[in-house]
Amino acid sequence: MSVPVSQMWTVASYVVKQKLQRRKRYPLVLMLEPLFRCNLACAGCGKIQHPTEILKRHLSVAECLNAVDECGAPIVSIPGGEPLLHPEIDQIVEGMIERGKYVYLCTNAILLEKNLHRFKPSKQLSFSVHLDGPKEDHDAAVCREGIYDIAIQAIRTAVDQGFRVTTNTTVFSHGDPERLRGMFDTLMEIGVEGMMLSPGYQYEKAPDQEHFLSRDQTTNLFQRILGNAKRSWVFNQSPLFLEFLKGKWDLECTPWGNPTFNLFGWQKPCYLLEEGYADSFQELMDSVDWDSYGRASGNEKCQDCMVHCGYEPTAVDATFGTLSGFAMSAWRTVFGPGKDIIPEPIEASAPKASNLVSLEMNLSSPSGSKEEETHSVA
Repeated sequence: MSVPVSQMWTVASYVVKQKLQRRKRYPLVLMLEPLFRCNLACAGCGKIQHPTEILKRHLSVAECLNAVDECGAPIVSIPGGEPLLHPEIDQIVEGMIERGKYVYLCTNAILLEKNLHRFKPSKQLSFSVHLDGPKEDHDAAVCREGIYDIAIQAIRTAVDQGFRVTTNTTVFSHGDPERLRGMFDTLMEIGVEGMMLSPGYQYEKAPDQEHFLSRDQTTNLFQRILGNAKRSWVFNQSPLFLEFLKGKWDLECTPWGNPTFNLFGWQKPCYLLEEGYADSFQELMDSVDWDSYGRASGNEKCQDCMVHCGYEPTAVDATFGTLSGFAMSAWRTVFGPGKDIIPEPIEASAPKASNLVSLEMNLSSPSGSKEEETHSVA
């Protein structure tokens, strides 16, 4: 099952409308974190480092829906923590669907099977399951044996019951291209709608600081992962972003494209950097000096970042807003990835100190610093 035509049309018409209104900055995906609590403690995650009193809290249904209304983005991604730990998560999702939003509920899938009865299959709802590699790799990433098998079984059950299911995989320096490609085959065989990929970002609070990628390492590794990609693989991302990961298309970050709302308010400036909070979405848009972020700004924190919560919105904007972007996306969609020259691997190195300075960051995914849950919307 592919992304519903209604979702593609909703996003395309939304982007065109913003263009016609000459809006330079607009949200594409709302990153709604209803809680930070999780039932895993992953090596790449800094989220559960919050104090216990914070981990016990969660946003109310009204707070979540007010944020959805305030932002206006057509897509809502619900990371956490683990959203299925929220006692009213089904009501939150139902309220978003009633508002016409397309919802990606991100989960490590431990609780998915036992909670499926709380939801109704809908073209507007997709469960985004975290899988950071095949069995041994994933279980090592989440620091608990058996989680991969639980996730795969939950995916099978959800698909059998008519739910949309996507996956979310974060790649670090020790990622093995061939093993990942084998996992892609498995996920397609069991009925996953689409797969999302992203390089890991350097989080100061993550216990594992040894396996983050530099920008050159990212493009080298993704050329090996996605080089000569099979036509049977379906990615829940825009073709331009995948080209960007391989170093074959230039994109600049649009940090406002995936605004984050959580227990503390609207996070400045983006999902990955935590530099204060705004009380309203409009205050977020008006108060942040957006020119101070992104690689072109020279900001040291942004130099190695290629994470899709910043670049996927740029890719979507380019797809529907430029002739070259539309042409490339159409070409890749119709004719596939083509043949690539696969490079030799670049040896991993320790993370740059400049990327670890004063980063008061948190990860909003149960699978680690990995899962910055923005989603392809076209």
